[in-house]
Amino acid sequence: MKISPITRAVLFVAAVSSANAASPAWVGRSDAFAADVLKAIGRYSPEEAGRFGLSEYDSKITDLRSGFVKRATAELVRAEDGLRTDLATEKDPLVREDLEIMIHACGIRIEGLALNERYLATYVDAGELIFGGEFALLSDEVDPVRRPMALARLRKYTGLEAGTEPITRLAESLFEDSARDPNRIWPYRAEVEQNLSNTARYVAGIRKLYAKYAVADAGPALNALELQLKEYDAWVRRTVLPHARGDFRLPPELYAHNLKNIGLGISPEELIRKALLEYAEVQNELQTLAPLVARERGYPETDYREVVRHLKKEQLGPSEIEPYYHEVIAKIEETIRRERIATLPDRPMVMRLASEAESAAEPAPHMQPPRLINNRGERGEFVLPLGNPQAGANASDAYDDFTFKAAAWTLTAHEGRPGHELQFSAMVERGVSQARSIFAFNSVNVEGWALYSESEFKPYEPLDGQLIALQLRLLRAARAILDPMLNSGQISLERAHYVLTQDVVLSEAFAREELDRFTFRAPGQATSYFYGYSRLMELKAGAEVALGARFDRLAFNNFVVGQGLLPPDLLAKAVTEDFIPSQLK
Repeated sequence: MKISPITRAVLFVAAVSSANAASPAWVGRSDAFAADVLKAIGRYSPEEAGRFGLSEYDSKITDLRSGFVKRATAELVRAEDGLRTDLATEKDPLVREDLEIMIHACGIRIEGLALNERYLATYVDAGELIFGGEFALLSDEVDPVRRPMALARLRKYTGLEAGTEPITRLAESLFEDSARDPNRIWPYRAEVEQNLSNTARYVAGIRKLYAKYAVADAGPALNALELQLKEYDAWVRRTVLPHARGDFRLPPELYAHNLKNIGLGISPEELIRKALLEYAEVQNELQTLAPLVARERGYPETDYREVVRHLKKEQLGPSEIEPYYHEVIAKIEETIRRERIATLPDRPMVMRLASEAESAAEPAPHMQPPRLINNRGERGEFVLPLGNPQAGANASDAYDDFTFKAAAWTLTAHEGRPGHELQFSAMVERGVSQARSIFAFNSVNVEGWALYSESEFKPYEPLDGQLIALQLRLLRAARAILDPMLNSGQISLERAHYVLTQDVVLSEAFAREELDRFTFRAPGQATSYFYGYSRLMELKAGAEVALGARFDRLAFNNFVVGQGLLPPDLLAKAVTEDFIPSQLK
């Protein structure tokens, strides 16, 4: 069982306070029920609760003493039982729906804890856990009054606070206790090796954060952290690495849980069939558009693969990347307003490059969400890594996939506007119940909207931007094929690598990130993009058929965003029962 400070797709956890916007009365009632669940999470995973925006947990850390899973499960069961009692007497249909969402979310967490304890030795990447807990408090978009709590938290991680033990020592004991069970499998070797290679990056990254924000009196804790992580790595090399497993595949029941957790509503076999059709159709579109781009740019080749490679050669310089992306952001916002795609947030959008430590923790472009409970002006950040520290000594660790001009359009539409950044900013500004943000959250809901946003904006991009939008849609179809095929033994890593580098035209560094995602960073999560996108496109098409000339894209997209992060079935119910009838009046 791997305990990570960052929810992988995530980096997309959200919660909102009804005080942030003028919300209906039922939202306040729903949030009152959510408070008990948030407290339960805070007691066993305070770093997670802190990322939601609950500052009372900022100085606290995960308690890895013996019985961690038992304590966490007890907290969740207690919260779930309370929700079921509330549901039995609640009359408001919207609040009842939120209660059911939260009950389901508790059940998923409880099931995940049980399956991980049954099948996996409890292995902790201590460096990543600590970096995640510290970074959550030390960034530009964190309220400055919260930053001093980073040192209080660090002192607990390192055991310098009275009554605490170094978390590395607790992690060692937790692993050794769990590894005595012969039915629990050890961590995957490549994952352990990657964790070990990242430790120095995390230590350096934390030191840079403390220097940047001038946190006083941190020297002893920082020195203790560096020493303890070196000792922990030595223990991992002695104890864990020699017996780490060579097969990345999870027990089938655990992989099936991962798919349920991300929100996949069909079998892996059906997903593969649907994605294969999408893959073929997108390749056809790419091959149709590529000659037009080649003619426009003067390229001799017309195969889409060669045209994409030509475009990638036109790399922006390091000092040019952020200015160019901000130039594209301005053009996209102008187009969104003119074409009535969606209502833009009131706050300006933030885009920046990732630090090396951030790239180690999350080596793909992502949205770093703002504090969404009690938000006081903090904004989400579109974060762009320039390399993959995990690519390996024999491969270039630099991406060429995100730093050429044609790529900026669809990446901004996905991570920024009208994608993730708009989604989270809208929740802050409009007010959405915590059930529909925190507890309804899964990758299908979030990534489906972002890929749908790429599709909504694609017609307004230059031809080369449209080609890269299609290339990245091909990637999402490939993910939905390769992830389940790899995890069921239907395809080899070598063949999957070939598909990613040759047919999808990814750099070696990006292909490595994808294979790591499929095999150990987040098995199953990569299927969410295509599935969520497909469900949203089906929903939009159904509304267009039902409404005909009365269909209003701006109204539809605003309605979808206004629902928070409802899963596809509940969103479809809302569109059918609320949106379509409202447009027919």
